[in-house]
Amino acid sequence: MPSPTITTERLILRPFTPEDAPELARAINAPEIAANTLNISYPYEEQMAVDWITGLEERYLGGVNVNFALTLRSTGEIGGSIGLVINQRHQHAEMGYWLAVPLWGQGYMTEAACACLEFGFTTLGLHRIYAGHYARNPASGRVMQKMGMTYEGTFRHHLLKDGVFEDNVVYGILREDWERQKSLG
Repeated sequence: MPSPTITTERLILRPFTPEDAPELARAINAPEIAANTLNISYPYEEQMAVDWITGLEERYLGGVNVNFALTLRSTGEIGGSIGLVINQRHQHAEMGYWLAVPLWGQGYMTEAACACLEFGFTTLGLHRIYAGHYARNPASGRVMQKMGMTYEGTFRHHLLKDGVFEDNVVYGILREDWERQKSLG
């Protein structure tokens, strides 16, 4: 079964297809995105997108992760990606995401992240979802706060990005906390 499609007010989160590679490469190819993500480099070439997309369905079917193309409902344009790296043994997942620079500051990532949380808890049956951001990127932390995650700590010099050790600020949410927040409206 291929990964599902999720529709929100302004977005469609859907599986990536091989045909998405050129558009994905254009959307992600920005130094600002590479600077704020661990595994994305700049420049980002189309073949990198092809290689990444190629293994997505197999990793989803294997229960390892799920990645969605974040597309705008109004145009169908790929504006980013969001996904979960799943640890089945411990019933938790790490959320990761990026958004095309022209879309920053418009609430798209919070909308996608809330939908991804719901998918993780209701469809995947996860107990906990967490995410981290570089300390120098507080905007990503605001997304985590807006989706109801709680600050859990800062791992000092935890990640090495482009030869620099970065602090990793971690947020998380338990399914029971997410359910309580949803019931409050």
